[in-house]
Amino acid sequence: MASKKFYAVKSGRKTGVFTTWPETESQVKGFSGAIYKSFKTLGEAEDFIGKSGKKNINSVDKNKPVQSSTDYELTVYTDGGSRNNGNVAGQHVKSDDKAAWAYLILHGNHRYANSAGEFGATNNRMEIMALVKALAFLKSKKYNYSKIKCVLDSKYVLDAITKGWLNGWKKRGWKKSNGAEIKNLALFKQLDLLLSVFTNVNFVWTKGHANNEGNNFVDNLLNQTMDNMNINDSKNSIDSQNNIVENKDSASVESIKDNLRKIGLLK
Repeated sequence: MASKKFYAVKSGRKTGVFTTWPETESQVKGFSGAIYKSFKTLGEAEDFIGKSGKKNINSVDKNKPVQSSTDYELTVYTDGGSRNNGNVAGQHVKSDDKAAWAYLILHGNHRYANSAGEFGATNNRMEIMALVKALAFLKSKKYNYSKIKCVLDSKYVLDAITKGWLNGWKKRGWKKSNGAEIKNLALFKQLDLLLSVFTNVNFVWTKGHANNEGNNFVDNLLNQTMDNMNINDSKNSIDSQNNIVENKDSASVESIKDNLRKIGLLK
């Protein structure tokens, strides 16, 4: 008779210890960056994931405050937005519509924030861009082996990751199941490539424009970026410096830093 096994899932649709392979497989198959291993004892399995590691990445974050959770080494907030002024419902964005993305990364006493704008981009494009930029920054700092929580309000981006859409698209030659083309394909390819080098990332949804301070911060940050965008005035172009959004207008720089101070992210 085969000995009983304990399957530890450190990164998957659900994390924790499972006692059957079919149940384990449903958590890791098609999940980008899945980490799992079988053990002979429950203790070894729990040690592998850490006893506090049992978390469902598809669950709703209950609007936790901005302080980084002790369960994670880093907490990342991302957001994207666009202003489709005067557009008729169902129409594409106009070439002069403002759009922007932003991220906030909490790592112990370190706080990193960044944002940039683009004209004529959709909200969904900016949502993906925000996560791509955040992950690229983390990779550049060699944080891709850390335990990371990413908090987003975009189910468009989350579903592509947590429901295995990215993996399915890639297997079909980057096509949908019905053969249709994928919107924002280049960005999704970048996202997939970045996720492949991270070993322990959990994704959590939070309601936008609610009580989550981290989400509200990045929403405010990208809106300040759009406020300072002017398609006819190059001096308002968006730059970044020291991982804090910098615009040519020094007043906007101070307002961003004031926001960081108000929620305790900058002294």
